[in-house]
Amino acid sequence: MNPIISTYKPTLSAIEQAAKTISNVVTETPLQHNINASNTYNSNVYLKREDLQLVRSYKIRGAYNKISSLSDEEQERGIVCASAGNHAQGVAFSCNKLQIKGTIFMPVPTPNQKVEQVRMFGGEYCDIQLVGDTFDDAQKAAKEFERKNKLSFVHPFDDEKVIEGQGTIGLEVFKQAKEPIDYIFIPVGGGGLASGLSAVFKQLSPNTKIIGVEPEGAPSMSTSIRNGKNTTLSQIEQFVDGAAVKRVGELTFDICKELLDDMITVPEGKVCQTILDLYTKDAIVVEPAGALTLAALESYKEEIKGKNIVCIVSGSNNDITRTSEIKERALLYENLKHYFIVRFPQRAGALKEFVAEVLGPNDDITHFEYSKKHSREKGPAIVGIVLKQPSDLEPLITRMKELNFYGDYLNPKPDLFQFLI
Repeated sequence: MNPIISTYKPTLSAIEQAAKTISNVVTETPLQHNINASNTYNSNVYLKREDLQLVRSYKIRGAYNKISSLSDEEQERGIVCASAGNHAQGVAFSCNKLQIKGTIFMPVPTPNQKVEQVRMFGGEYCDIQLVGDTFDDAQKAAKEFERKNKLSFVHPFDDEKVIEGQGTIGLEVFKQAKEPIDYIFIPVGGGGLASGLSAVFKQLSPNTKIIGVEPEGAPSMSTSIRNGKNTTLSQIEQFVDGAAVKRVGELTFDICKELLDDMITVPEGKVCQTILDLYTKDAIVVEPAGALTLAALESYKEEIKGKNIVCIVSGSNNDITRTSEIKERALLYENLKHYFIVRFPQRAGALKEFVAEVLGPNDDITHFEYSKKHSREKGPAIVGIVLKQPSDLEPLITRMKELNFYGDYLNPKPDLFQFLI
């Protein structure tokens, strides 16, 4: 049986109509020149600040446009959606604004900050159901709820009205840009934003190169385009929760495979380093998905020299409790934090010797787990060490081996690393 191929393509007139529909609830976010990124990549880098929306992400555009398009009868029955967080906030705000009852399914690991924001925006009009480990689990439960209760499903990305709503960002960027845009980098989760925005640029600025960006641990669009068919991933890394789905949309896949000039992936550690850099250098707080496009510039550093670049900063719904994990992942990516099994002799002064003779003058111990519940001559400890620079690693390992402290190096052994750390 041949798959059904969609003939839907977002039109400029439909996206312009969406812009009128959402104009009373959506902020026209600034297109800001970023000095730090521009200097780093010897180009003109502009950030489209969708993190400054009222719900702190672009998702309100598609959600409000979709819900507004429902008939009076559909609005009376109510709506249901599934979301990892940002779409849920857009839906919750829209339900409250339009006074429509909504039920929102979210994965259990969704950061608490996002769950609380959904409650706040939805008020009495929204009910939250936490189900499953991933967006796909939550969506399955939401679709079943839709069937049982005969409600309208507001999809986070695979819907014409949602795509057209997200595409309004493209209209704003085109209007705000003072010079022709050479490259625009778009974060890709399910593909709704990339579909709508690329449709605008292919019609208004066909010379602009459109680059989709995914987290390395959830390359669903990249895999699908490479395979030539929409492909469901068996496993994904959920850290970049706003852009981590096992399967992209059917509509969005057809549009993105045709309109995107390239799809690239970015390591989660690079995303974390970008989050920290944006905070420390620019006082901008973003969530992992919001940092994707700026993190991707490193992969295009030669191509973008001297060019005008736009990066879509998709959202800022970051949970402060994730800060330690973000810092940890950034240090690991930068090759500055290393974990070892260290074998300490069972005698007084062994730890002091390790600190004085093995560690370098700029090395810091940041993790230490030590047990003496055995009778062996050398007792193992898991030790995490932060270095001043990556080149300090080999001399450190050499000193460990020469002084008989070395047990094992855990960083390149992900199964053992995740079990022990």
